[in-house]
Amino acid sequence: MRTLCSSTLIGEFFVIGFAGLVAMKDADLSTSTVWTVCGIAMLLSLLLCGMVTRPGGVALGWALQIALVASGFFVPIMFFLGVLFAALWWASVHFGRKVDEAKARFAAQAGQAPAGSADAA
Repeated sequence: MRTLCSSTLIGEFFVIGFAGLVAMKDADLSTSTVWTVCGIAMLLSLLLCGMVTRPGGVALGWALQIALVASGFFVPIMFFLGVLFAALWWASVHFGRKVDEAKARFAAQAGQAPAGSADAA
């Protein structure tokens, strides 16, 4: 799960940075506000890469997804990109857990096979 979720978060890091560049063109937003908000979101996306498997990591990831969609009020394309990355986040979590479960089953079977074959001999 960590690899899939981290890949999604790294993609979001770049998208947030590019959204900040677009938001700077809005005369109603100050440059310092845009980069403070974008910088915090970018930092959070990087920190979450290491926290995904810890308690609350996935929930924080969902909070970032909600914030990404909500940023569409300032940069309209972010509605689309936020929903796209929320879908990627869901897929990363869902399928990442399935991969982790399959790896655990495989490791358990591999650990039992040598012991079982020694008993048979």
